[in-house]
Amino acid sequence: MTGSTMIDLGPQARIVAALAQRVTDEQLTAATPCPDYAVRHLLGHVAGLSVAFRDAARKDLGTTTDGSPGAALPDLGPAWRRELPAALDALAEAWRDPSAWGGSTRAGGIDLPGEVAAAVAADELVVHGWDLARATGQEYTPDPEALRAAHGFLRAAAQADRGPFGPLVPVPESAPLLERTLGLSGRDPGWKP
Repeated sequence: MTGSTMIDLGPQARIVAALAQRVTDEQLTAATPCPDYAVRHLLGHVAGLSVAFRDAARKDLGTTTDGSPGAALPDLGPAWRRELPAALDALAEAWRDPSAWGGSTRAGGIDLPGEVAAAVAADELVVHGWDLARATGQEYTPDPEALRAAHGFLRAAAQADRGPFGPLVPVPESAPLLERTLGLSGRDPGWKP
């Protein structure tokens, strides 16, 4: 992703928002590909990362951008069905500002160049969109531009048998790009609840 042009995170943010809106209350306790997260925790994580990456784009550094994503088990507030889509929209809108892509920012307590933070945001939206779809039995086709950005980030960050989020899952180079991206994120593309 480094050295590339800006991408619009809006289409992928809308895909994730639509997946979330179709989650039933009964599915909130279902298992996800994230071992420690039920669906409700995954949705809470997406809500939190949406705010953190919105603030990272705005260079509004502080509590939301300093916290480690694994510090506490995320959960949902009572108004999550309204708040999550709004947070995803705000994330996408913040990254439409060209100044978000330049200079340095912070997310998850890590300082990084703006364009790398955008690639991480794309990765979070693409991979967690798949997590949510797989956990709740929904069809999933990520935005192609966000998928390419996520794959580029994960591929650049991978070292030997480990990616930025854990051990790599071997996936053939002939597999679809989404499956290769999932493998780089440490997910088994064949995961089922």
